[in-house]
Amino acid sequence: MFPLIKDILAESPESQEVVIRGWVRTKRESKNLIFIEVNDGSSLAGIQCTFDRASSVSENTVINTGASVEIKGRLVPSPASGQAAEVAAVSLQLIGEAPAENRPGTNGQPEVFAYPLQKKRHSLEFLREIAHLRARTNTFGAVARLRSRMAFAIHQYFQQNGFQYVHTPIITASDAEGAGAMFQVTTLDLEALAKDGKTPDYTKDFFGKRSFLTVSGQLEAETYATALSRVYTFGPTFRAENSNTTRHLAEFWMVEPEMAFARLEDNMALAEDFLKYVFNLALKECAADLAFFDAHIEKGVIETLQSVVNSKFTHIPYTDAVRELEKAAAIEGTFEFKPFWGCDLQSEHEKFLTEKVAGGPVIVTDYPKEIKAFYMKMNDDEKTVRAMDVLVPRLGEIIGGSQREDNLEKLIERITASGMKAKDYSWYLDLRRYGTAPHSGFGLGFERLIQYISGMANIRDVIPYPRAVGQAEF
Repeated sequence: MFPLIKDILAESPESQEVVIRGWVRTKRESKNLIFIEVNDGSSLAGIQCTFDRASSVSENTVINTGASVEIKGRLVPSPASGQAAEVAAVSLQLIGEAPAENRPGTNGQPEVFAYPLQKKRHSLEFLREIAHLRARTNTFGAVARLRSRMAFAIHQYFQQNGFQYVHTPIITASDAEGAGAMFQVTTLDLEALAKDGKTPDYTKDFFGKRSFLTVSGQLEAETYATALSRVYTFGPTFRAENSNTTRHLAEFWMVEPEMAFARLEDNMALAEDFLKYVFNLALKECAADLAFFDAHIEKGVIETLQSVVNSKFTHIPYTDAVRELEKAAAIEGTFEFKPFWGCDLQSEHEKFLTEKVAGGPVIVTDYPKEIKAFYMKMNDDEKTVRAMDVLVPRLGEIIGGSQREDNLEKLIERITASGMKAKDYSWYLDLRRYGTAPHSGFGLGFERLIQYISGMANIRDVIPYPRAVGQAEF
């Protein structure tokens, strides 16, 4: 394996021979020298390669931004500020061109289009239209590296804490949230059925029943938690919600740990420790990319992450949280949405709790049962459930979880009250029939985590190919 640019930049420039492979970011010329900056995506920084005009860089070789090249030379100290080393280049091979202008097709050859990422600042909206190329920019290269490292960090954390990684199904017949916003999976010829005016017979479908893309791996993870004690899932999930916002995707990745013999208090402790671990690792191992985000995307992201790592999370019951919000709502103009007991907290409410009430991260617990999922354990008051939402400054909710209902009768009551059929969840109810035990877990949207760490405003900019309403390109 040849060394990457990040490895070469870490070496002491002692005139050793190096080979640089990557894509041209910039090219400029002076009276006697030609300067080409090359980046291979391994780090935010590229490396400057300097050619003498009398070298083998042919005037007939057109080197434009975006072209892929191989450059050989010696690694030497750089006289320029801001970089410790550069390459005193002796040869250049153009591997793949990137035309700066459109060219018509000739002699049976296809038309050539200009490389769209020229040396200028492009809007994020424009870059979403060319998602197959946007990783070559500083912003999306940094997002990709951060996403990769944070995914590995998640596995590191759970593996170090005795959790087993479980692959839960992507195709399911169960709605884990009971909300019904699911993508259906079928092999039936729906067009033919529509022409004939027939009702679909799902017994003839591939799975013999209506099936969907999963909205969560939680229910299946619970089955393994009651066998292996501690498990986690980390995979794609899908929501068919008609939400065209900066916070929602139709396809996203979820991190979902489940712990047997764990109550709500254990769940809160795990969530706090997990977030601090991931944020601290980002600060240490993604420092250059975070510095870029802090300077060019969202001022203060580093300070915010550091403050969360150093803080003790505040715990507050939902009832007390609403009381604080109602006090603030007495001042006209504080909130767009009026808070009241029984309401689902809005983003503005969550930010107020973190930034004004607690001055840091907050874990809100014991929500009204009507606004939470059927599987959450009922409190003794019969009005609230042992739910928790972890709220962080600048974003609001980043984690949602609960202690799960381990009482068979109560769980059946909740399923029925939610308008679902207990028989559809017979396998899930078996966990309460055979060796039931208290257990807890939470869910964290991976893209929401990357948004928070990077400061990127739109969730569609922290996943390689966003899937949203009317958007399934690439």
